Amino acid sequence: RRALPRHIVSAGSALVFATTLAVISTVVLVLWVNWLSAALSLGANAFYVLVYTIILKRRTTQNIVWGGLAGCFPALIGWTAVTNELAWTPVVLFMVVFFWTPPHTWALALRYREDYANVDVPMLPVVKPASEVGRQIVLYSWVMVATTLLLWPVADTGWFYPLCAVVLGGVFLVEAHKMWGRAKNTETLSLIKPMRLFHTSNLYLSLLFVAVALDPLLTR
Repeated sequence: RRALPRHIVSAGSALVFATTLAVISTVVLVLWVNWLSAALSLGANAFYVLVYTIILKRRTTQNIVWGGLAGCFPALIGWTAVTNELAWTPVVLFMVVFFWTPPHTWALALRYREDYANVDVPMLPVVKPASEVGRQIVLYSWVMVATTLLLWPVADTGWFYPLCAVVLGGVFLVEAHKMWGRAKNTETLSLIKPMRLFHTSNLYLSLLFVAVALDPLLTR
């Protein structure tokens, strides 16, 4: 029911609108922030359109794994907007979002796998059984939580962030394992309940980055 598939907006108009946004946003970053942030932002846009949408999306189940890199760039852009340089801290945050993206997106794709199948997008839940999707989600979830803990020594945080990372990571892992357990026994979405993990993933990442922001205020 989106505007573009329903022909409420033409493909040409969408292209003009999207290109205009990309140009204006780049100019804003160049004039009022810095060239590095502008370059990263433009690179993220180009990667999402050219690599993910055009090349990967309809060709491989790894589409959102590598295509999801575009969604990781805000961690770098936000850092460089303030410091005008890159460092290991935003790179770790970049990797947290990278490993978070597959569990987050595959849970949603499991709920809407028929929609993806109808338009020939080979999302993992379209070509693999729910049990395999659950297994992959659990694997990425463990790597994600391990990566969040890596920020502790890299950024030399206080006690607040690692405490939150452990608690939030534990909750996420429990939900991921529970969904995998349900998926081992059925293909029925109402019993697998993938949206529970999807909503958990949104809350998880939000609270984790709040913890990143609050840590220096509470422990320094």
